[in-house]
Parts: sequence; C-alpha cells; structure tokens
Amino acid sequence: MGMHIIGHFRTITRHRNIVLLHCIKAGIPWRGLMHDLSKYSPTEFLPGARFYSGTHSPTEEERREYGCSYAWMHHKGRNKHHFEYWTDYSMAIHGLAPVKMPLVYVIEMFCDRVAASKVYLGSRYVDRCPLDYFLRGHDHLKMHPETKELLGTLLSMLAEKGEKETFRYIRKELRPQKTY
Repeated sequence: MGMHIIGHFRTITRHRNIVLLHCIKAGIPWRGLMHDLSKYSPTEFLPGARFYSGTHSPTEEERREYGCSYAWMHHKGRNKHHFEYWTDYSMAIHGLAPVKMPLVYVIEMFCDRVAASKVYLGSRYVDRCPLDYFLRGHDHLKMHPETKELLGTLLSMLAEKGEKETFRYIRKELRPQKTY
C-alpha cells in the first residue's frame, strides 16, 4: 500500500502540473491552479491509492469492486470541468439532461483530457491520442451537443495542427468570445 500511496500521489500531481501548464497556455491560469484539488481529499485520495495501478484511472478498479466509484461521484460533483457535473432535471423529458458548459470549463476539460492522455500513455502519446479517446466514447457521452461539438473541434485541431496552434486559438480567438 505504501508504494501505491506514493505512486498515486505522483500520478495525480504530475497530471495536475500538466493541466496547470496547459491552462496557462490557454489563458486560464486560475483554473489550472484550482484543478483537481479534491483529489487530495481523503474521500478521493484513499480509494485512489488503494486502487492505483499507474496505467489507468483507479476509479475503474473501484467500480469493479463496488459496482460504482464513490471517489468519482465525489470528484465530478465538485469539479466543473467534468461534463457529468453539468446535468440537471429537465421538465421537458422528466429526467436528467446535459446542460451546456460555460466556455472556461470546456477549455479546462480540454486541458484535462490532453494531460490525462500524456500521463497514462507516456512515451506513446501523440497529439491525436486525446481525439481518438474522445471518438471511441463519443456516441455514448451524455454531453450537451454544443459542448461536445466544441470539445471535438479543439481535440481535432490539436490532432491536426498541434499544441502551439491550438492553445494560440483558444487564447486569442476563442476565449475573447466568452461563449460558444
């Protein structure tokens, strides 16, 4: 368990540092500083260390054991860069429906996904990896259509034009619009 604690701490800190760097490049440094702080809380950190593997999210193993991930439920309810946070009861459908995310959180979500790919894929990472991951689950994501479209556009731009151009676009063209 001791090595799992150290490994998990290193993984979440490395991820957070990469997200911070990406958020700075995207012009949203505060979001980078605040990113994923709940992962250091006992509710998230202890299961994360227990189910740590270093190759994928510990929440997957927690789900296998308990049928759900309590750490993930805690996390998504406190971190607005997760599209799962943005659901509400819809009177039109009498059930939960996705809500359009504010632009700043979509940008943070983009930074988060790129950082996660870098952390978990290591030397196998290329700029197309976050898009491929997104496309594998695209049809099943319960994400607002406009949010899904913007995220897909940013991930496609990353795959085609690289980080430098994508972050320039976010900072200089997308962010000043304040919405999408």
